[in-house]
Amino acid sequence: MTQRRPGFPARMDWQRPSPGAAPAGGRQPAAPAPVPLGVGLDSAAVRARMVQRLAAGGIQAPQVLQAMNAVERHRFVDSALANQAYEDTSLPIGLAQTISKPSVVARMTELLLGAECARGGVLGRVLEIGTGCGYQAAVLARVAREVYTIERLRALHEKAREHLRPLRLANVHLILGDGMLGYAAGAPYAAIVAAAGGDTLPPAWCEQLAVGGRLVAPMAGQGGRQVLLVVDRTPQGFTQSVLESVHFVPLKSGIA
Repeated sequence: MTQRRPGFPARMDWQRPSPGAAPAGGRQPAAPAPVPLGVGLDSAAVRARMVQRLAAGGIQAPQVLQAMNAVERHRFVDSALANQAYEDTSLPIGLAQTISKPSVVARMTELLLGAECARGGVLGRVLEIGTGCGYQAAVLARVAREVYTIERLRALHEKAREHLRPLRLANVHLILGDGMLGYAAGAPYAAIVAAAGGDTLPPAWCEQLAVGGRLVAPMAGQGGRQVLLVVDRTPQGFTQSVLESVHFVPLKSGIA
């Protein structure tokens, strides 16, 4: 009976290298890079726990909780900070700017959904002042039909573009420009949200807000502390409410 030769290689007998031995060529193999907590297969579970904390903290709108659960925050921060991505803390993103706490992003998004023109649970056109790393825009894209987001710092504008490109969010438009001027080309807006605070509201923001729309922005309050300001535009004019204390980077003009 003729024996069939096994295909090559049927088996390779490797000698197990002794501990500390260098491979051929004399170079030690590189140690595997540590995988930050929340990155990879466990990120969904970590996000789910973050969303549970948001709900326990008072966020009620299901579409906001769903959006916060869908967006992977660790992809918007430096890899060295990825293990903190799902903690309720702001993190540096470069150029003296920060990514807001998840609780603040969720809170401001939920406030926008309280606008008169969002009674159906979906926002129309939204303007974000201060794109930053792009995280808030990614969240807004899931609760609004269209998002215009403007950033004055060119390096951050490009970074946000890199972060958002893989998500293929066709309803998000990134603009490099002076956020204090708003973005008249997309007006009027059902909602405007700002990620930087000043002493007064830029007039352009109120002018570009649609009737029935809502503006949410940090503003300097009594004693210099920042507070969250909500402005609603009605057929009769504007009404405003002052809410809790917050801490955002200063609002600046110009393009850098």
